[in-house]
Amino acid sequence: MDKLRFGTDGWRDVIADKYTFKNVARAAQATADYVKSASGNLVVVGHDTRFLSDSFARRAAAVIAANGLEVRLSKSYLPTPVTSFAVVRYQAAAGVMITASHNPPIYNGYKLKGPYGGSATPEIYQGMISRIDERQPPAEVGEDGIERFDIREEYYQELSRQLDMDALSRHQGAFYHDAMGGAGSGWLSGFVKFAGLGIDMRELHGVPHPLFYGVNPEPIPHNLATLRAVMGAESEPVFAAVTDGDADRIGAVLAGGSYFNSHQIFAVLLKHLYQKGLRGRVIKTFSVSKIIDLLAQKLGLEVVTTPIGFKYITDEFIKGDVLIGGEESGGIGVAGHIPERDGVLNGLLLLESVAVSGKSLRRQFAEIEDLTGFKHAFERLDLRLAHAELRDEIMARLKASPPAEIGNKKVAQVETLDGVKLHFSDGSWLLVRPSGTEPLLRIYCESADNATVKRLLKGAKKLVES
Repeated sequence: MDKLRFGTDGWRDVIADKYTFKNVARAAQATADYVKSASGNLVVVGHDTRFLSDSFARRAAAVIAANGLEVRLSKSYLPTPVTSFAVVRYQAAAGVMITASHNPPIYNGYKLKGPYGGSATPEIYQGMISRIDERQPPAEVGEDGIERFDIREEYYQELSRQLDMDALSRHQGAFYHDAMGGAGSGWLSGFVKFAGLGIDMRELHGVPHPLFYGVNPEPIPHNLATLRAVMGAESEPVFAAVTDGDADRIGAVLAGGSYFNSHQIFAVLLKHLYQKGLRGRVIKTFSVSKIIDLLAQKLGLEVVTTPIGFKYITDEFIKGDVLIGGEESGGIGVAGHIPERDGVLNGLLLLESVAVSGKSLRRQFAEIEDLTGFKHAFERLDLRLAHAELRDEIMARLKASPPAEIGNKKVAQVETLDGVKLHFSDGSWLLVRPSGTEPLLRIYCESADNATVKRLLKGAKKLVES
């Protein structure tokens, strides 16, 4: 039997290697067993635009239904946050989302959602994982007990409640959305049409594409060459929102073609929500910019730092009193919505911030830098390794013997909450952390200028390769 390895948010593997109908059925059987142990009777199943995602979703739904549970299966592809919304709307015990999120096209995955409409907590995942192969899935499955659903209109009504519709209706100028060929295709433009907003909505890669137009569906600079070229001809305050493969993550490209990273988005949304009169704790993962800490301090808000993975942020949302929670990868959840990252809503909130303030995203972030007294430069380097065992060996060595110096900078402090994070006396930091789903090491670095970031990343890469 293949070992199903669950990372920070579910199980992902290469299609036709370990990601097979047989292994999806094993995960679905474990899900059914867990839901029944928790006295649940309804499971929602959704899927993205990847190769065979609809077929894998049907298989998962059929196995769960064969266990005597009621199942609602999406009629078409859905963004992950819409599947989570459906869990709450239908009062389901759990949700299953067939997606590999931002992973390369050859991958697919299996995300589990809790009854509150967000990433399953570590406890829920463990309850399901511990039941894998406890019982074998039925050999013969049909579609009895499966109901198809379409929740688009209800989701749009929920967005309307979250947003300042008057401000959006007054917005002048274009608004771009790059769906990267993923599950966000048509959802932002669909909302603009549903709400009757007079926005000049422009879509790129808005038709679903299982190969994501030749790039990995992660909204980071080297995957956005076409969009950045298009935006090069625009002037502020026009910007483009970008959603990843399952539309739970958000990225942005500004007029002129410059990339607006997830830390900057997080900061702008934090300040915008505060100015809307909302309050609560600020939750950030271990790899998020220190500008979030400084901004929250200026606003008088408590900050909680968690390991990397949105399920840890979900834990805090469930506890209550959270204004915003986010991670470096662009996953951000906000108060008043489901406890889930939602790239569709966040793209509209960014547009709302421009419409309300009359200021571009660039200007809004510059004001945050002035307020906090901190200049932000950030970059992430992904190092692909030959195999997962090498990744784990390197991390073990780094934890056992962290370096005293990198890039001619002496290390002042070491943290190991999630990976190995090195702090330097000038406020710069560098984090080395393994991917939970691929043979990758991710190296994150923040400093006050790009030259220092590049020097530290070069030193860290040399250290890892040695």
